[in-house]
Amino acid sequence: MKNFSSHSRRDFLKFSASASLGFAGLLSCVREIDTVVPPIPVRPVGYGPLLPDPHGLLNLPKGFTYQIISRQGETMSDGLLVPGLPDGMGTFRGTNGKTILIRNHELSPDPIWGSPYGLDGSLASKVDRSLLYDPGSGGRPELGGTTTLVYNPATARVERQFLSLTGTARNCAGGPTPWNTWLTCEETIKRAGFEGCQKDHGFVFEVPATDYPRLHPAVPIKPMGRMNHEAVAVDPRTGIVYMTEDISDSLIYRYLPTVPRQLHKGGTLQALMIRDQKSVDTRNWPTLTAPVFPVGQTFDVMWVDLEEVESPDDDLRYQGFDKGAARFARTEGMWFGNNEVYFACTNGGKSQLGQVFRYVPSSQEGKPQEKSSPGKLELFIESNSTELLQNCDNLTVAPWGDVILCEDNDHPFLVGVTPKGELYRLAENVAHKTEFAGGVFSPTGETYFVNMQGTGMTIAITGPWHK
Repeated sequence: MKNFSSHSRRDFLKFSASASLGFAGLLSCVREIDTVVPPIPVRPVGYGPLLPDPHGLLNLPKGFTYQIISRQGETMSDGLLVPGLPDGMGTFRGTNGKTILIRNHELSPDPIWGSPYGLDGSLASKVDRSLLYDPGSGGRPELGGTTTLVYNPATARVERQFLSLTGTARNCAGGPTPWNTWLTCEETIKRAGFEGCQKDHGFVFEVPATDYPRLHPAVPIKPMGRMNHEAVAVDPRTGIVYMTEDISDSLIYRYLPTVPRQLHKGGTLQALMIRDQKSVDTRNWPTLTAPVFPVGQTFDVMWVDLEEVESPDDDLRYQGFDKGAARFARTEGMWFGNNEVYFACTNGGKSQLGQVFRYVPSSQEGKPQEKSSPGKLELFIESNSTELLQNCDNLTVAPWGDVILCEDNDHPFLVGVTPKGELYRLAENVAHKTEFAGGVFSPTGETYFVNMQGTGMTIAITGPWHK
């Protein structure tokens, strides 16, 4: 991939223009005899070209700065170590203007590298094992879970960080709820008895946002299904939870809780279907014989009920597809913003470089009346060039409405997408061959937090966002 930090202002404008062309269709020139009408000038989007970082870590636009606020292996407030492989994150308002940041860790018991208990496991005695979901066999607990950080924007420092959930496996992404909890998702379908597990995995867990050190009981929300969970998004108007599934033939799921805000009390799990079109394949892979799913066209949606949602055979996606649900390519990041649900398909599209969909819920979402007023699905963007977007993963919606994407490759960028589908680059990882993960804004919108997963670093970026 070309090093964008060396591009000139002219190159940046060219990038913005090509993004608009790639996703909004080609502009046409009108020829009248010998006169050519020039194309409409493209307004630059984003914050300008990325400037070389003198420390060689993160290239950013002019006026932006970053601070490494947490590193793997540091001693936390509870005496444990910052775990490795940080992934999805959510932010919440703390006391006295502080920000509470809950962070996933995509860890398994092997290798022991990245454990909060140290390489020799000696710190495990500090944890009440009754709070773990899966203590494992032979003293080897599952190492996935969450940590909570209390960040002070006035000092750009973390004042406290602590283990808040543990004993789960491969906590990849998740999503915040309007009732100040974090839903953390296991991206695995390991069964009890496999690799030392004592319990089945592949569930969603809920973590309250607290600013004091506390390890919360790990209780799976089994009615939300067992699968390779990735991310969730909650519509604050209805309390309905939408979910992605990180696998090549995934579905989009919806959970209708029986009691709003009390997900553990049961509900109905459903899968998204294109109305009047059974089992549509949206992946657009060149190896498929399915019709191409068009960019920019909206489709009415309906939802099909799923059964036996604890799915011991990991067959929810097959059950849903057989019932008419649409199929997607590795659905990963998901976020609710602009009264819409955005989600990323990491390797979707003809070039397998990624797609971003948006779903507009019905005004009668989850009610019988939605049959006459259905929600709508649109393939918002589909990348056709590594210079535009490559392997989008986690995403969030910025306070001003742009979607900010984390790329998952060896030379990743943070990529912004305007509501019109115009793309721009926000940051470039120039130091480490590891993905960006968990990008999310503080509740005030002043700070953007993101992880460099393989290095175990959490970074806070500030700058002139209002421009």
